Amino acid sequence: MTSRIPRDSRLRLVRPRPLAAAPAAIEQRRVRRPAPRPPEGTPAPAELAGMARSVLAAAARVARWADRALGPGGDSATADGKATLSDATARRAADALGLTVDQVCADWDTARLAGLIEVHGDSARPGWRLRAWDRDDSAVLRGWVALCDAWSLACPEPEDYEPAAVAEVVTAMPQVLSFLQLSAGPVPVPQLLDLLEQRVTELRTERCEVDYGPRPDTPAVAPEPRPAPAVDAPLRPLLDWALRALASVGALTYGDGQATLTPLGSWAVWVKLEQICVAAQSPAGNIEQGAEDMLRGCARLRPAAARAEYRAWLAARPVGSAVTELIAAARGEDALLRGLAFEALRVVGGPAEPEVRAALDEPTLRPYALLWLAEHDGVDPEDAHEVLTREEATWLWVDTAAAVADHGEAPLLLRHLETAVQPTVPALLDEVRAVGHPRTVQVLVALAAAHPDPAFAKAVRRAAFQVHTGG
Repeated sequence: MTSRIPRDSRLRLVRPRPLAAAPAAIEQRRVRRPAPRPPEGTPAPAELAGMARSVLAAAARVARWADRALGPGGDSATADGKATLSDATARRAADALGLTVDQVCADWDTARLAGLIEVHGDSARPGWRLRAWDRDDSAVLRGWVALCDAWSLACPEPEDYEPAAVAEVVTAMPQVLSFLQLSAGPVPVPQLLDLLEQRVTELRTERCEVDYGPRPDTPAVAPEPRPAPAVDAPLRPLLDWALRALASVGALTYGDGQATLTPLGSWAVWVKLEQICVAAQSPAGNIEQGAEDMLRGCARLRPAAARAEYRAWLAARPVGSAVTELIAAARGEDALLRGLAFEALRVVGGPAEPEVRAALDEPTLRPYALLWLAEHDGVDPEDAHEVLTREEATWLWVDTAAAVADHGEAPLLLRHLETAVQPTVPALLDEVRAVGHPRTVQVLVALAAAHPDPAFAKAVRRAAFQVHTGG
């Protein structure tokens, strides 16, 4: 009797490609959603990045000096553990760069706010943006936006003003900047002052607490609402401070009694407004969920809709914490969430690079991280799988099969079989057994149950039994 077990049957192969764990992503190629266009007249990203590099040139110079002089084993950068440059280090930098100590300290603070320098305790190290400074325009622009967001720290605020009044002006300035962008030209300071006073009055009115309920032991009459407090201190000095600070970071020009947004400032205002609009239009309502629940909600969406949901979720929270949440979700046991987490990280782009690169040391995440980094470096997604070793590709195949087995249907699992890099069934089974994926047995059992060929199913069940028993 001849065995019906196929000893060298060929698998019908399709061109290998990186698979998203979401079932729909296995069936179709990812379609890129066009990014919203900035207002007409906005310079190209490369030109904007050149402007940002010019604004941050002095800060980048100090950051590079710190990278050379304060590297591992070097002197401490700070004296108080609060990111303040120590006097001795500031004098060293001033002598080396031909600057004054005050200039070095100012450039150091700018570099720290822009993410060119990261301070940990009493030591400093270069930020990822400094590493990508010459090759990644998006990193430069994000660094400048981070500095622009911190404009209130760029110049000392006027004295003799209550912190609450300063906070009100800082809260009101986004509306002033939006007005400047809509004006698309110089705006007289008195007009900006009038707008600022209106906005501050609105903020104070919103905080006014009115008790409309009856009071104990008193007649149930409606009390008169307390009027909103008047603007009890002139806001002109605070507006002048805000405009000077924004001018110092390159967001606007200020002089001759008027202010005008720079191209960088206009672009930054548009980016913020676009993020607010995206966050307000979450397609599936997952903005307030944690990363894991958000990804589970996106598992039912088509790829384009899922990416829209990722954008909305990311726009509603700081990028750093969002990336950390996504990486944590990818570490879980659900392979579907692992694939979806890295799809969301593709939407994040450059800011996710440090944490994705760190994930290369984790066997569970390494294949996904390698594909992400390859695509981030410009490799075509159809060819990115070439960065994987045979073992890594097989591990990823099993992990994706686990996602399909848990969340998909039998026909989808059979289609996934066609993407294996091994040319024969015995080779596939041998390498799947050798790779040591924790879900190997479950994947093989599901594959045997789904396949219509009894001989194939018997061979796969035998392989599953051998893995289970350690044979």
